[in-house]
Amino acid sequence: MFPPDVPSATPQDVPAEAYLLDVREDDEWAAGHAPAAHHLPMQEVPARMGEVPMDGAVYVVCRAGGRSAQVTAYLQANGWDNVTNVDGGMRAWAAADLPLESADDAPPRII
Repeated sequence: MFPPDVPSATPQDVPAEAYLLDVREDDEWAAGHAPAAHHLPMQEVPARMGEVPMDGAVYVVCRAGGRSAQVTAYLQANGWDNVTNVDGGMRAWAAADLPLESADDAPPRII
């Protein structure tokens, strides 16, 4: 299912200081995301990948891990050396009781 040779980590292994790139759609982001995450929908990555830092660890997350694995592989193919897929995505993040916030008035949730 995932591209070959995609480095991965569990949500619990994502360092607090890492750049967390959330590649989900706007409605998924609004429903619930990690407080320090940076939002860049998957379809916008090719046009906006210059916004993703190359000088530190980047962890890529989506809902379940499939889209983020593809983005991780894409960034690797375009020169990012320290990029890692977050296994299980935001579903695993929430299951691990890691912090979530929403961009609307509802309690944070993963859709």
